[in-house]
Amino acid sequence: MRITRYLLSFAALVLTQLVPAQVPSARAAEQVDLLLALAMDVSRSMEQPKFLLQREGYAAAIMNPQVLNAIKSGPHQKIAVCFIDWSGPAQQQLVIDWSVVDSVASARHFGDLIFESSRSFNDSTSIGGGIGFAAAQIARAPFEAERHAIDVSGDGTNNSGRDVQLARDQAVARGIIVNGIVILTDIQLSRNPPHTNPPGGIEKYYRDNVIGGPGSFVMVAEDFSSFGRSMVKKLIAEIAGGPLPRRTAAAR
Repeated sequence: MRITRYLLSFAALVLTQLVPAQVPSARAAEQVDLLLALAMDVSRSMEQPKFLLQREGYAAAIMNPQVLNAIKSGPHQKIAVCFIDWSGPAQQQLVIDWSVVDSVASARHFGDLIFESSRSFNDSTSIGGGIGFAAAQIARAPFEAERHAIDVSGDGTNNSGRDVQLARDQAVARGIIVNGIVILTDIQLSRNPPHTNPPGGIEKYYRDNVIGGPGSFVMVAEDFSSFGRSMVKKLIAEIAGGPLPRRTAAAR
């Protein structure tokens, strides 16, 4: 009997080693209405006054009551946002990691972080690099959403690094919408007209090379001073996810 009990105990021990332990299921990721990567051009054409106007424009836009109303109109009434600086090849920086915006307080906090953040780079313009980096941030986001978007701002053409159309197409293939906001530069004041004023204009360049995906669009800031007003319209369009205009210029 003692031997039988021993054999039964040994068999039970073997079975516990063969049957995998029950592991608690991973906690489901928080649901939001949109994953939005804001990718800001900080290349050398963005002189310091222009850089500050962009920072101020982004910060004011995310805190705008109309933008918050758009956020609250969604099924989950919240979005997740990250903020990226980009310039030349291998010059991309996650300035603000993924954050939920769902209230006046959270919008103000995110806007304050944008405004207070220092400049990461001041080099050439690799839009393709910026898009690729932003897509990677969306892939690692700790939230889930049906809609994913990259918001690229800039004032010039891709002049270094990876092919911008390839980067755009790869992002779109992963279900990411790539939208753009371009800042027009007076050709008489440009240090590099072929860069800031390519044939057909910078808006056409972004339309042909940068934006992609269903409903993607370009919005235009007539100058750096009007960037914030254009950014508000752009965020509302992205968050609402409804019909988009072919072009929306900044209000005068």
